[in-house]
Amino acid sequence: MPTLPFPALRRREFLRAGGAFAAAAALPRTTAAAPRGAVQLTPAPASAAILGDGASETAVWAYGGAGLAPVLRVRQDTPFQAAVRNGLDEDTTVHFHGIRLPNAMDGVPGLTQPPIRPGGSFEYAFTPPDAGTFWYHPHANSLVQMGRGLAGALIVEEAEPPQVDRELVWLVQDWRLTPDGQVDPHFASRMQQAMAGRIGNAVTINGKVAQPVPVRAGERIRLRIVNAATARIMALRFEGHRATVVALDGQPCEPHEPMRGRLLLGPAMRADLILDMEGQPGRRYAVTDDFYEDELAYTLVSLAYESGRPLRDNVLDASVRLPANPLPQPDLAAAERHELVLQGGMMGGMGMMMRMNGAAWAINGIPMMGDGHAGMPPLLTVVLGRTCTLLLKNETAWWHPMHLHGHSVQVLTRDGAQVPGSIWGDTVLLAPRETVEVAFVADNPGDWMLHCHVIDHQVSGLMTVIRVA
Repeated sequence: MPTLPFPALRRREFLRAGGAFAAAAALPRTTAAAPRGAVQLTPAPASAAILGDGASETAVWAYGGAGLAPVLRVRQDTPFQAAVRNGLDEDTTVHFHGIRLPNAMDGVPGLTQPPIRPGGSFEYAFTPPDAGTFWYHPHANSLVQMGRGLAGALIVEEAEPPQVDRELVWLVQDWRLTPDGQVDPHFASRMQQAMAGRIGNAVTINGKVAQPVPVRAGERIRLRIVNAATARIMALRFEGHRATVVALDGQPCEPHEPMRGRLLLGPAMRADLILDMEGQPGRRYAVTDDFYEDELAYTLVSLAYESGRPLRDNVLDASVRLPANPLPQPDLAAAERHELVLQGGMMGGMGMMMRMNGAAWAINGIPMMGDGHAGMPPLLTVVLGRTCTLLLKNETAWWHPMHLHGHSVQVLTRDGAQVPGSIWGDTVLLAPRETVEVAFVADNPGDWMLHCHVIDHQVSGLMTVIRVA
């Protein structure tokens, strides 16, 4: 594809437009996993009024009859099947992000399965061991397929959920749209690849444009947030409310409020929040994203209080702690240790490499391009069942959400300082020049992708393979 400058709207203008374009959300339509059948997913061209009633519909790619951002639900330790039939004119796969599943079900073309050809099909089957908020998306031509809308939430329900009055799922997507409301077709920008990635000018929740979310004073809501953007990092503030984080990337954590009241989520990251509606009836409270400079902050959505009587006079007296998942605990004393250095990008000293082979990024000096292919050599091999620590050193000037397939990792330190509590995730956000140490038990055999989930970075080199054998 040709490389073009930023689309017709100037960057500052369309990031400011978040208030006009940002979406709000009722719960999306849900497709439950049938106990004796498979969920049907058909990635194919579709159209959706993501900019609201009265606006022109946007040509998108969606997973069939469930529309944009379909939510799938399954119970923990219950078999799950998804029959995928490819309705696109190009190869695809489905990656069930964050699930500790068998390697053959991981959805990386060439590495773990053959790509699903146009008109072809593939059946995914696994039993999720962990309850939590997960999601699914393509791992073939990811930048285009995700940028055109292919994503959905996968909720694995625990046997004993916390007591709440309602649950909301917000799958947040970021779109680069032309002035006529269509997806900008120019995905291959060398500058985007070497910098922050393809940041859009429209942000939606569950494929919908902004409408206030009705709430009632006194109620307790469990809010599951999925950052399904290809590049946009989000820092969410809940005006007038104390958001309690109870899980990150599907893994329960010690309940806590976000640092400085700012929930930081890189692409692919998730958070489960408990929100007690303690605002005033009849008022609206903004949920804002202020990651990109204060002047580029925008209102993602607002919480609109009904004017009637509160549901209850006092905050619900019930624990918000989630039951633990069966994660194997690292044995740090017996761990094998590896250092992975993230290199490249604009101002990162890889200009020669970019000129030679098109790569913008590398890990330990080795770039891997694309979305996955046959014959990808592992950067390192970890003994099956052994604890492994990874020292991730970001030597670049850019943020990187690093995602490890097939495992969850415990975040141990940031720049040498111990991370308080027991924080686990499958996607770890590294700030520029930051070093993060993580640990995991390599109990899931196979070749597993490790890559940046800013998809522009992934496809231009910031990707590798870890073999567990």
